[in-house]
Amino acid sequence: MSRSLASPGLACALALGAGMGPAPELQGQTGAPPAAVLAEALADDRVAGALDRIEQGRDATAEFLVQIGGIISPSGEEQERAEAVAARMREIGLDSVRITDAPNAIGVIPGRSGRALVFVSTLDDLATVAEHQRAAGTPPRVEGDRVVGPGTNTSLTTAAILAAAEAWLSTGLRPEHDLVFAAVAEEETGLHGMKALYEQYRDRADAFVDVLGDGQSISYGALGIHWWRVNAEGPAGHTLNGGLPNINQAMGRAIDRILSLPAASSTDDTRTRLNIAMVQSGAVFNHKPSEGWFSLDIRSMEAAIIAGIEAEVESILADVSEETGIALRMEPFQLTPGGQIAGALESPLVQTSREISRHLGFDPSLSDSGSANLNVAIAAGTPAIGLGGSRGGDRGLPTEWADIDVMMRTAQHVLLLAVTLGG
Repeated sequence: MSRSLASPGLACALALGAGMGPAPELQGQTGAPPAAVLAEALADDRVAGALDRIEQGRDATAEFLVQIGGIISPSGEEQERAEAVAARMREIGLDSVRITDAPNAIGVIPGRSGRALVFVSTLDDLATVAEHQRAAGTPPRVEGDRVVGPGTNTSLTTAAILAAAEAWLSTGLRPEHDLVFAAVAEEETGLHGMKALYEQYRDRADAFVDVLGDGQSISYGALGIHWWRVNAEGPAGHTLNGGLPNINQAMGRAIDRILSLPAASSTDDTRTRLNIAMVQSGAVFNHKPSEGWFSLDIRSMEAAIIAGIEAEVESILADVSEETGIALRMEPFQLTPGGQIAGALESPLVQTSREISRHLGFDPSLSDSGSANLNVAIAAGTPAIGLGGSRGGDRGLPTEWADIDVMMRTAQHVLLLAVTLGG
């Protein structure tokens, strides 16, 4: 295949090079400004042709979204959608297409360096979306500039990254680094697919791009979010047999003390927050329950703060258990890692994406507190960004829809990142 698209000087400046560490080398890279690199890429006829290819494939991309959006795919049940995505990967000509145990659907455009730039989309949907799909009984449909139907909003990004991959392949170019396109499972319930993907690529991935939209927002840091279920166990009994010990007394006492912690009303710049949203126990008026639980949502940009709050909660639960005779224990429900990488904001990864967003017609908001698949990479020290922005509307409702124009811009953003950073 042909030479790398970027000139040698620009490739040196912007291709995320082999052996790059997460912090000092991100800060220390020098070379042409991202705006100049993007301008050079846009001036290349092959890039212009690839962008045109994305627009020419608009109808086909929308129909592919109709196909995968109509597949019921709640977290943990993504196999059928993964198979459809993998089939599309093979159809457009990606290499090394496979479905992993997660199941993740992965396809590659091979490069020369042995390093990789990894684009990630989400395979799974909310459980409520699956309910609406079953109730609808019909697949999504194209209506003007929209694909309408439950299951379309999240899947827009998978359709977009494959449109970008197909456009790249139309150039006949071989990138400097492997361009990996991965649709991952269980984003909604623990990031399990992304964790498996990261283990596969952690030793040679220079960056991950979590594709959540067209880049109207760009996240470069990760907000840690720990969800716990606090379980209570104690003796059951009829009301006539006496009221104590009672799990509800213990849960109520523990909840009051937890929500009296300073973090419960925190508004500082670490984005530290603490919330209890669900409390469940009992089924009838005249029996005290033997078990119950309440939710605990702890989040912060600093892992040490989360750990400190968890230690305080454990101490509260131990005290209340001793006072009431009710067993209270914390059970992890979903632990989303967070973190920051020094120099990330000024890195070529973030700044190039920012220039691409501007080229697409908007000035993106930048955030150091993302919360999605990118968290896994950032928490482990690998550079990552999340491309955000509205994908349509009514997500999680029977009237859900996806914006085709957004899908096309998302594909363009991915393509231009592949061109400028993939080499």
